[in-house]
Amino acid sequence: MTTINHQLVSLADAADALAVSTRTVRRYIADGQLDAVRLGHRTLRIRVESIDRFVTARPVGRPRRGAA
Repeated sequence: MTTINHQLVSLADAADALAVSTRTVRRYIADGQLDAVRLGHRTLRIRVESIDRFVTARPVGRPRRGAA
């Protein structure tokens, strides 16, 4: 049997994890920066791995490439 290991969190939980508003999380989803799954007419869940990718893609304190 295949094990499914997709961790999903609510919009509010994703907003708390990222320290932003739920409106900002919705904007990130619309922009394709976060992966979300619609489980019903009003139920939206965000994939935890996309939150991890989002956070690790934005390090602070490192010089940007090409910056002089």
